[in-house]
Amino acid sequence: MATAYTPGLRVSPCARLEKVRRLPLKGAVVVKVNQAVQPETVVARAEMPGLMQNIRLAEQLGIEPVELKSAIKVKVGDSISKGDVLATTKGIFGWFKNDFRSPVSGTVEIISETTGHIGIRLPPTTVEKTAYISGTVTSIIPSEGVTIECTGAMVQGIFGVGGEQNGELLVLPAAGEPLKPEKLPTDLKGKIIVTPESAESATLQRAAEAGAVGIVLPALPDEHLINYLRAALKDPKYDIGVAITGHEPLPLTIVLTEGFGQIPMARRTYSLLQSLNGRRASINGATQIRAGVIRPEIIIPLDATSAVPNAAETEQNRLEVGSSIRLIREPYFGKLATVSALPSEVIQVDSGAVVRVLEAKLEDGTIVVVPRANVEIIEPI
Repeated sequence: MATAYTPGLRVSPCARLEKVRRLPLKGAVVVKVNQAVQPETVVARAEMPGLMQNIRLAEQLGIEPVELKSAIKVKVGDSISKGDVLATTKGIFGWFKNDFRSPVSGTVEIISETTGHIGIRLPPTTVEKTAYISGTVTSIIPSEGVTIECTGAMVQGIFGVGGEQNGELLVLPAAGEPLKPEKLPTDLKGKIIVTPESAESATLQRAAEAGAVGIVLPALPDEHLINYLRAALKDPKYDIGVAITGHEPLPLTIVLTEGFGQIPMARRTYSLLQSLNGRRASINGATQIRAGVIRPEIIIPLDATSAVPNAAETEQNRLEVGSSIRLIREPYFGKLATVSALPSEVIQVDSGAVVRVLEAKLEDGTIVVVPRANVEIIEPI
């Protein structure tokens, strides 16, 4: 049987999953190997040095830099609070003294009698890395982070925005039309909504206002997504970048499983999420479409006794007759299909390129011929 290998979009009911949780700078790991962790568990912590606040002290006091030595009331290394006196001028015959009080809290790091400036280092910022998923710590990266493993279901999306969130899955029934704001349930606090249809920008706004932390839907018209982002970020000119998403300060993380426009959710994806309704899940909208592809994802940890063999994971990128695929280029963008043939010869396509192709059977029975580079595998359930 002819086979090939192509990028896969995972839709797996049970897999062994690993997540590396790494600090952006050197710090301390605060968990141990074999320790069970929850999504909110802090696994590593670091102190990011505060910014340096430069104060032209001599200028503020109206004195020459060389006079600063007699006026200064602090020394290098002193911890000070906002409002503390940094320097006092002598005044005239003991009168009309001038105090200068610190505008910030921090540590005195520089006193220059050459420039008359004083440098105050602001307090450090604590940076914490949480586990993100429920699982077990399997290894430690000294001073940087950990690797966490869990057994769970995973659904990867096509595109997403917003960062890591955790909440309870709330799977809505199919309605045959885009999800409207008035159709949302009333109790959404801490929920990750799953809907098999598209939605309006007002629906996203209502869900965020009601306390939902995430929403998984098949597709969105791009103008609806942009409208929501501009309203949520209070930036009327905001646009989606082409490098990486996931860092947007959004209350609601959004994951699209199929693409843009009005595309229904794949039956296998919706059925899987529906079977997990009410379970706690982790969601991340981070997406990178250039080198080093990052997919948005939904992870639902399961009982460890349901673990699947590692060998099963190695076959996920094999393309063969019968493989379930999604077409990722026009004119069939977002359509689901099954590979019906893998001809070995190359052919010239409409663009003029000579490439290897495959025959695919769409869900309506239509047979189409597309370049193999224009598809991605959907891992079977």
